[in-house]
Amino acid sequence: MKSTLAVLFAVIGGSFAMPTEVILVDTSKGAEVQRQQVEPQPAHLDAINVQVYLSGGAATMQCDVGVVGYGFAAKSFHLPFITADKDYEVIAILQRAEAPKDISSAPAGSHCKVDFPNIRHYRTAEDFFADADIQLVVVATHTDTHASFAEKALLAGKHAIADKPFARSSEEADRVIKIANEKGLILTCFQNRRWDGDFQTLRKLVKADALGDIKEAEIHYDFESPPWLSMMNKKEYTPGDGMAFGLGTHSIDQAVTLFGRPKSVTGFFRAQRGIDSEVEDSFTIVLQYDGAQKDLLVTVKTSVTTPLSQQLKHLVRGTKGSWIKFQQRSTCPQEEQIAEGRSPLEPGFGEEPAELRGTLTTYKEFDGSVQKFDEATKKYVGKYPSITGRWLGIYENLADAINGKAELEVKATQSRDAIRIIELARESHNTGATVAWK
Repeated sequence: MKSTLAVLFAVIGGSFAMPTEVILVDTSKGAEVQRQQVEPQPAHLDAINVQVYLSGGAATMQCDVGVVGYGFAAKSFHLPFITADKDYEVIAILQRAEAPKDISSAPAGSHCKVDFPNIRHYRTAEDFFADADIQLVVVATHTDTHASFAEKALLAGKHAIADKPFARSSEEADRVIKIANEKGLILTCFQNRRWDGDFQTLRKLVKADALGDIKEAEIHYDFESPPWLSMMNKKEYTPGDGMAFGLGTHSIDQAVTLFGRPKSVTGFFRAQRGIDSEVEDSFTIVLQYDGAQKDLLVTVKTSVTTPLSQQLKHLVRGTKGSWIKFQQRSTCPQEEQIAEGRSPLEPGFGEEPAELRGTLTTYKEFDGSVQKFDEATKKYVGKYPSITGRWLGIYENLADAINGKAELEVKATQSRDAIRIIELARESHNTGATVAWK
């Protein structure tokens, strides 16, 4: 059960400088309800009035959230998951548009005050970031403002999660990361597709050594004639443009998550939409590694010309086996389920049809419940069950990291490395040569 409590503690230098006894007081009754030791924390919380949850005698501080932007990204990819997590309370939204005079008659989704009547609606960034109650800022705006709004949040003493791409350049990303480190605040990027069911399944198989030493991996985010293609009419490229900074930041992040920084990058960029443009809608990026992974070749790819009934997502080959996975429209079921108005907390949310399971082929039996021995190839083959996708996981992990209960899963440096891969791939494309990591 949620209670609003006042939290009283000794503050040294504006932060918890040592394990500190926290006294929780029920403000409605004026009575002490709990004392507990809290480990050192950065100076990001208002010490006077913090919302917490009491569960089994343990207290977890609820995080008050402010959202920058109220477009498709905020309404489809962020708010449905933030509001489904009890560790958050959305208290403010920055939307420049004036609220309708008659909120009750305005259509749903037309304005933040229509959907969240009790929200604090700010029309200027100055007023929004001056709100001392906001502890976490969610940046869900246009690509070219992600880093700048994250920087404003950090300078205002607030944690920040920026939508992908994290920044338009690795230099811009480095600047924001430096500020977060100096302030002792959490900075992360919304790499929600680490929680796609197919990628979670691949990570499980790799961790369990089902595939052995990985020699080749293809990570695709192909999308046949996406609806936004007609709006890609720009001809000259500027950093942040193109499909690599769009869909590619998901698939490149998956490569970085699995294999880390590459030794070198080779890039090929194409405009398949029928116009002469430097802004790619399709790309192929090849990553090579060194050390223990010197024989590994990773291909990250997006194509908009892909007349297939199902789109290839992952093809991974190793010394013990392989895994190949296809997907309808190349998207996780969660995206369509959110569009249908379903809640992330509903039973079955994130599950995919059995016919879309990936095929696991191994020399030795890995899972006898799904694999059968194929006499013709002398291998064990079967449709391996997909883990249920859970985009909610990125916000669950972020809340735990803020409360000091878990390590942050999506590190800003990883998202920075994904951007650097795009930069090196474009340099490779322009020069016609493989480029070493630098």
